[in-house]
Amino acid sequence: MTSRITGRDTAPAPVWTGRVDGPGADHRRWHNAVNAESPDSPGLALIGFRSDEGVRRNGGRPGAADGPAAIRRALASKALGADLVVHDAGDVNVVDGDLETGHENLAAAVRSLVRAGHLPIVLGGGHETAYGSYRGLASSGVLDGRRLGILNLDAHFDLRQADRATSGTPFRQIADLEQGRGATFTYAVVGISESSNTTALVRTAADLNVAFRTDEESQERHLDDVLDFVARFADQVDVLHLTLDLDVMPASAAPGVSAPAALGVPPTVVIEICQAVAESGKLGLFDVVELNPAYDRDHATAALAARIVHTVSVGAFRARRRARG
Repeated sequence: MTSRITGRDTAPAPVWTGRVDGPGADHRRWHNAVNAESPDSPGLALIGFRSDEGVRRNGGRPGAADGPAAIRRALASKALGADLVVHDAGDVNVVDGDLETGHENLAAAVRSLVRAGHLPIVLGGGHETAYGSYRGLASSGVLDGRRLGILNLDAHFDLRQADRATSGTPFRQIADLEQGRGATFTYAVVGISESSNTTALVRTAADLNVAFRTDEESQERHLDDVLDFVARFADQVDVLHLTLDLDVMPASAAPGVSAPAALGVPPTVVIEICQAVAESGKLGLFDVVELNPAYDRDHATAALAARIVHTVSVGAFRARRRARG
């Protein structure tokens, strides 16, 4: 079905329902706001990427294809300011394990959203999502003459070299494409687990000049240093692609992920980072990935993902409004 937002063939957006306290803007929640405006009204645009094929290829536990629906359900009843414009462009489905076609379709959808003036928020899906998201942004024209920075909140570098795309390869693939378009690959990671990344991956990160902080260096007591790291990275670039792998947070807070973390970065630190990036005025793309509802407990991971999407959405919308004067 052709999406009224992207003009592309995507599975239709679900019907949003949720808590109703009363009529009018004072009682507005996400389910009231989604698709309430004309598709031509610039705003935030959600799009799901229903894929866990990359996780399967990477030897992880499947189930992330159900992540977009779970995040939408957790968002639906969150309170929302009266002026936030939110569209839902539906889902890109990966059919019969054909991740490559899925990436093409996601890239086309994201490209359409960016060209229409929307901020795409991509709901994964495994972390293979980030490759399709990036391709859409890179082919949209907004990066012409501008430097892109990719900030990944993740326990893993995801810089593996492989014969085909997996959830462990997206940023190596992006590095190759950035080189191909004559750009500098500018990539930073917060939350790296030293026990989850081989020496070969650390060496690859060094070869690609990747800046990173480990999970041990990203606890609440390090918040000022972490935010300084993020600010210095943002200062180097013109456009930011923020990508959040929910496995960056501890399993006690985010159990419903493809690869639970033993230590992780506290949710409070993750939210502070996301808010800083959203309010920087440079955010051009956000994806949140690796929610695996089959392993969630009391929908805790979905609720946390929704809270972060809400934080990014509000901060980014305010920054865009300030920029327009």
